Amino acid sequence: MQTTTKIEPPKALLKPLAPHPKLLFGPGPSNPNARIYNAAAMPMLGHFQKEFHNILDEIKAGLQYAFQTNNEYTLVFTGAGHTGMEGSMMNIVERGETFLVCENGMWGMRAKDIADRQGLDVRVIKKTPGEAFTLEDIEAALKEHKPAAMFITHSESSTGVCQPLEGVGALCHKYNCLVIADTVASLGGTPFFTDDLELDVVYTGSQKVFGCPPGICPITFSPRAIEKVRNRKTRVPSFYLDILEIGNYWGCDEGARRYHHTAPINLLYTLRESLAQLAEESLESCWKRHHDNAELFWKGIEDLGLKMFVKDKNLRLPTLNTIEIPPDFPNWKGVLDYLMSTYHFEIVGGMGPTVGKVWRIGMMGFNSHKENVPAVLRLFKEALDATKQSAGK
Repeated sequence: MQTTTKIEPPKALLKPLAPHPKLLFGPGPSNPNARIYNAAAMPMLGHFQKEFHNILDEIKAGLQYAFQTNNEYTLVFTGAGHTGMEGSMMNIVERGETFLVCENGMWGMRAKDIADRQGLDVRVIKKTPGEAFTLEDIEAALKEHKPAAMFITHSESSTGVCQPLEGVGALCHKYNCLVIADTVASLGGTPFFTDDLELDVVYTGSQKVFGCPPGICPITFSPRAIEKVRNRKTRVPSFYLDILEIGNYWGCDEGARRYHHTAPINLLYTLRESLAQLAEESLESCWKRHHDNAELFWKGIEDLGLKMFVKDKNLRLPTLNTIEIPPDFPNWKGVLDYLMSTYHFEIVGGMGPTVGKVWRIGMMGFNSHKENVPAVLRLFKEALDATKQSAGK
């Protein structure tokens, strides 16, 4: 038996990891606070211990509060927000069924890609990036395409649009269509009422307003959506993302909890503590904090002589700001490089249809505080001036 290795240990792994702290004011992840970091270091539990099941129950109740829903199937997928996008389609739409995608940015484009890969009959309606869909837009598409389900992005983080959803759920149900909403960059930062909006599947991310590490995806399924899953002609093609299977482990049905997969225990600790802080602050206060700080930031951007990408204030995300890059600006990436190299401060450029068109500056979660607004504006102006000076302008 061979006992001598042929591949040497990587030299980089022979010293401790020590990433430099960063100020994360991009589209996410946002900075966790000390309570979140401490939660991640709490003692490990086994995923079938009663103590851990009690924590899952607390997380479920906290998510029902955050989503503003009584949905029994409210839980967490293990994976990034993409598991919510992929898993929502995979559960409520079967191969060959018509699926409508509302595309006005990167996440509509990504939803189309995922739906195509799942073998759905994908139809797309589009809006110019920076604009939102109207009920008239949606109804016309529902009449034309007669989809089994529709995807719409509430928080289009590539453009900074916050899509109004009032009336969308009821309209879709009028045409026997289920509706999926992506709230990855918005939930907790702006008023949102899953049940009142009559939405069928809503998912979000852990690393945005919740201020947790990435890697888990809170999601909720309405009774209407669960009924569709129970009456599928074919099995959900993914065991890992089957809402009925994972829902059993989360205690969402009457059966004894069965093993589904090993839960990301310490990540779930962080979510539990984030939801606890949300409950302590209250949703109303958290919503107001994000909106008040966004208004201050928008005013500051205007005072710098810059323009917001989303012209209608009522359609702007309060958690993520998109600022137009002036057409004569010499090097938009230089602003990002200056802030990172000088202050270890992160903002980012556009994504998808807004690459080279916007800077994106996040004010979400624990980073959304009134005292941060003038500080961020000051650093942004300094970076703009330094970049122009280095280009000789």
